[in-house]
Formats: sequence, structure tokens, C-alpha cells
Amino acid sequence: MKLNYYKDTDSLYIDLSSQPSAESREISEGVILDFDAKGDIVGIDIDNASRKVNLKEVILNKIPAESEILTA
Repeated sequence: MKLNYYKDTDSLYIDLSSQPSAESREISEGVILDFDAKGDIVGIDIDNASRKVNLKEVILNKIPAESEILTA
């Protein structure tokens, strides 16, 4: 999984798979899910991310260590 933040567009893209996107669906205003050809989710695109999520802190819980906190 990769988290990609694009400051110029204030968007956060969460790559869940290396498979290419074949279809996208907006599930909420500015939140788009990308699916591969088999219908599996491959990514999440969040527009205006700085207003929707806390970009200053990422907490990984039990992946793969017990707990790890990353801050900007």
C-alpha cells in the first residue's frame, strides 16, 4: 500500500494494489474508489484531502509491527 499526497491539487491517493484501474466510482463528494477489471478495489482518491483527513499523522497498527506512529 502506498499513500501519495499531491500538494498542488490537495489530493491523497491511496494505492491498494499495483493492478491498473478499470472503473471508478464516486462514493461521496470528492471520494473516489478505483476498481480493477475483476471488480477488486485498487485505490482510493480523496480530493481536498487536507479538509477531510489529518495529513500530519499516520498510525500503522499491527502492520507489520505492533504499532508505529509517523508524523509530518
